[in-house]
Amino acid sequence: MELVPRNPADGIYPATDDYIHAHEVRGAGRLLFISGTMGLDQQGKPGATLEEQLELIWSNIRRILAAADMTVDNIVRTTAYLRDPAYAETNMKARVAALNGRVIPTTTIVAQTLVSDWLVEIEAIAAA
Repeated sequence: MELVPRNPADGIYPATDDYIHAHEVRGAGRLLFISGTMGLDQQGKPGATLEEQLELIWSNIRRILAAADMTVDNIVRTTAYLRDPAYAETNMKARVAALNGRVIPTTTIVAQTLVSDWLVEIEAIAAA
């Protein structure tokens, strides 16, 4: 599988160190669509802080990926749903760290979560 960055330079705002406009995925034989994943432990209890929930989310996503014989290196897109816009920078840093510095197409939306204790929810698409 090959990822080809697509960042046009003319007529659109520039991509940044932590943002890419698009990735073209070539040669992928499988796609995995990961549902919105919350920062819940095995008993379904949310982490007490945003940071704890993000750690749990990325741990949960790694487990889901492993069940499909994939890793975070296979993630080609994420969408994050934040309860508060103030969470954006912490979420971005957690995503970049979880992806080992790799930048992928992503969207972040501020939304009311179904349960008030859920501060963030992340869905992902992986390809292999």
